[in-house]
Amino acid sequence: MTATDLSMAKHTADRQFARKRLVGFAIPAVIAVYLAYIFFAFDLPGLAQRANLENAVTLASDSWSHKVHVTRDNRSGEITYAVEGERKGRYPDGTRPDWVSGDDVLTIDLGSGHLVRYLPDNRTEIDIPGFPPIEARAEGRRVVTNLPEDLPDWISASDRRVGITTPEGRVTLTGARTEVFNYFPGWELFWFTLDSPYHGQGVGQILFGARIDPARANITGALSDWWNNAMWRHKDVAWAIGETILMAFLGTMGAAMLALPLAFLAARRFSPIMLLRAATRRLFDFVRGVDALIWTVVLARAFGPGPLTGTLAILITDTGTFGKIFSEALENVDQKQIEGVASTGAKPLQRYRFGVIPQVVPVLLAQILYFLESNTRSATIIGAITGGGIGLMLTQAIQTQKDWEEVAYYIVLIIAMVMFMDWFSGWLRGKLIGRKD
Repeated sequence: MTATDLSMAKHTADRQFARKRLVGFAIPAVIAVYLAYIFFAFDLPGLAQRANLENAVTLASDSWSHKVHVTRDNRSGEITYAVEGERKGRYPDGTRPDWVSGDDVLTIDLGSGHLVRYLPDNRTEIDIPGFPPIEARAEGRRVVTNLPEDLPDWISASDRRVGITTPEGRVTLTGARTEVFNYFPGWELFWFTLDSPYHGQGVGQILFGARIDPARANITGALSDWWNNAMWRHKDVAWAIGETILMAFLGTMGAAMLALPLAFLAARRFSPIMLLRAATRRLFDFVRGVDALIWTVVLARAFGPGPLTGTLAILITDTGTFGKIFSEALENVDQKQIEGVASTGAKPLQRYRFGVIPQVVPVLLAQILYFLESNTRSATIIGAITGGGIGLMLTQAIQTQKDWEEVAYYIVLIIAMVMFMDWFSGWLRGKLIGRKD
């Protein structure tokens, strides 16, 4: 090698090293510029300012606790006591919480020195340690108070509404009603509502004690009252879970059955007509290129809401995905096995059945079972749009922004359902395909 060749080789190596250094600098620089763009395009500083941590804390506490409402109708003077403020959670006539006392002057003890008194003439007195006594009176649509102009963060006040939030509870006052919320841990009335004879009874009393309801055996009556719980709706929840799983199952299996014969038309080895192959592949691209949620909206306008609409949305989208996956699996089958079946005098359909299908079954089943598990999650969101399944109940609970413990309950059930489907698909995969040690 001459000196000129060595010089050229050195120059080439230097250029390559310089290019690598440039690339090594350019990639982090591009990432940094992109992150800076995201920072300003999504207004992250404004988002931090708009964030309300108090609302987040309230929602988090509502998810593991319940609140009892003591409500006075300022027009009729009627006072009601109800868990979560629902008619289904009202205390029976003649009963009330033990932290409420008095008749003409109703005293509500929220604990730690926090007292609320309902006085005649729609007047309310509120005692909060470390703050001057608050007096309020409902006059028509207005609320007149003695609050100072400079209010702390935990009090919001106008001439139409006053809201007071303390660690012991909340008080809201409007012209129409005055309401006190007292918080307690746990999901109250999850097992039995207040009108059930089994409410407040221990497990031992129900299982081994004397008959509580003369008309029913303890276990039978307790199961019936729990199953038909009007507040937590266990029967409706069980039906919704089954509906969600059914949507995922029918959509996934229907898509697999449609995609398998179409995959043969899209595979080069089994479909020699190029125009037919191209048309089938473009069909797959079209149906899987549109997200299942978009298909859900379109089908809901065409067929109306319901679980069947969600099933069809999953079926259409997965047909395109399965078609692509199945056709690629068919392209990679071993030709020798097909030739061995053909040597026995088998007809074309028999060659496919005994020479092709056994080779691709493991791949097909693995993909089908994976999508079945994935579609269980998707069916939750689709159900919220089409009006079916646990997704609808979750959406309704979120929209009310009242019973966040029910939202937490539904989320726990959804996670349990997904975990069960994950275990079930893995177990079924092991039974059908086998496991590798």
